[in-house]
Amino acid sequence: MRRVLELACVLALWLLGAWAPAKAAGLTLDDQHREVNVWSAVTVLSDPGKSMTVAEARQRVAEFTVPTTAASTLGHRRDAVWMRVPLAVSAASDGRWVFDVDYAVLNRMDVYVISAEGQVLQQARLGNTQLAADRPMPSRSHAVELQLRPGQSHELWLRVETLGGMIVPMTLSKESVFLARALREQMLQGLLVGLGVCLICYSLAQWLTLREALLIKYAVLIGGGVMFSIVQFGIGAQYLWTDVFWFELHLAGLAALMASAGTFLFVEEVLREPEQHRWFSPVMKGGAAFLALVGWAYAVGWVDVHVVSKVIGTVGLAPALMGLPGAVRRARRGDSVGWYFIVAWLGYFITTTIMVLVIRGVVPANAWTLHSFQIGTTLDMLLFLRVLALRLNAVHEQALRAAHERDHALSMAATDALTGLPNRRGLQAALSESLPVGQAAPITAVYLIDLDGFKPVNDEFGHEVGDRLLVAVSARLRELLRVADIVARLGGDEFVVLAKGLANEQHAQRLGEELLATFQLPYDLEGLSVRVGATIGYALAPLDGSDPNHLLQRADAAMYEGKRRGKQRLTRL
Repeated sequence: MRRVLELACVLALWLLGAWAPAKAAGLTLDDQHREVNVWSAVTVLSDPGKSMTVAEARQRVAEFTVPTTAASTLGHRRDAVWMRVPLAVSAASDGRWVFDVDYAVLNRMDVYVISAEGQVLQQARLGNTQLAADRPMPSRSHAVELQLRPGQSHELWLRVETLGGMIVPMTLSKESVFLARALREQMLQGLLVGLGVCLICYSLAQWLTLREALLIKYAVLIGGGVMFSIVQFGIGAQYLWTDVFWFELHLAGLAALMASAGTFLFVEEVLREPEQHRWFSPVMKGGAAFLALVGWAYAVGWVDVHVVSKVIGTVGLAPALMGLPGAVRRARRGDSVGWYFIVAWLGYFITTTIMVLVIRGVVPANAWTLHSFQIGTTLDMLLFLRVLALRLNAVHEQALRAAHERDHALSMAATDALTGLPNRRGLQAALSESLPVGQAAPITAVYLIDLDGFKPVNDEFGHEVGDRLLVAVSARLRELLRVADIVARLGGDEFVVLAKGLANEQHAQRLGEELLATFQLPYDLEGLSVRVGATIGYALAPLDGSDPNHLLQRADAAMYEGKRRGKQRLTRL
């Protein structure tokens, strides 16, 4: 029995110890340790009414407790919170320490340094709703240089009030350490934000050239992510919209809504395909429209940041969830676009989950976790850029195929199917492009050739032999002429030769005689020797005119005049 009572007492003491508030040890500031994390010494007290003064908070010091949340974050809360940090300053220290809260979107913080005797030695107000001129230090984060008394004890009191997540990564450091850390962060933000701005400019410049809507959707997606980072890390307040507090209080939410809306539109266009459900595109476009509506309501003050956070945490995930089946289908059939989407969304889910857990007080706030969302956004920017390039390349190839098919169709429409020569339509186009303008231009000759004796061959040996004869005639004409000259078949047994760049009329006459002479030789059609003659009429441009139809009519009339005179002759009117 005694043994049982002893165990019961031990268990009771253990339970009381578990529920009793822990005691945080104070911090010792020594110049040899030039940077100290403050969180390990923090105790907190909630101020639901947001009206407690520092004197009232000090009277309730026994009620302060060690935070139950993860390090450097108190979660998403609507109250104000008082924090107390006991400090012991080494006698060897110079007493000058920079207190820095490296979370730029905190709205208001009141800092008090109180001596062991209870005297307020120093007071400062920080936060992104303070005028730049009133800030103790012109930094990206919220910082103030404390003047502490060497060899004495102090208490650092901090009152925090903010609309978003109460994330308070606090450090006490020497000025040189603080400046070096600030410089590293500025360089990192310059690199990541600069990359995003370059991608936005690239996509907009490409859109001006290509007029491809996907480029605008990519720019919207990237623009939202870049703007969110600019607000989140204090770059905007420091350089872009100093003292414009509406931007500080609203742009982060609007940027997140913008990025999500751009993701809806980007994913919808890239993954749109016949295999998708018929409601896929309307729902994706509707999601973007809904986010735009929420953004408008937030901008005019109809909804607060808590509503925006809930919308982003629910509707903002829809593009990935709805697009995932399409991405998996593409990946399974070997389309790299699907794999890029899967990797991008995996990175997005991991980094976003980390940031959400930091805001909720589950995961500690440190350099890696606070930058997780920005890292994920940068990864998405680069992966989606690759998706964009693949998509534009596919569109370009599709356009090339369509142009090739169109050109092929036009070529077929302007080509004689039997001989492969230009037909009447092709000849008209060639004449329009080739005829000279002005009397001093080189001469172009138009020869109209009509075969003599073709019908008897066709009747005696059949259409197949007749077709082979026409092909042989076209081949012999092309062998005789220059590469720049054109041979066309008007139909039946009529051919037209277009010869450009002739020196004079005598040159045209000689070429016509060569054309006529080529018909004196027989045609060997796979063992069958066939002879046909030709009557040629021709006209010269610009001597006989420059209108294509007029020249053809004149050459045709000359050919019939040659027929009338006895055939197998060259005639010009």
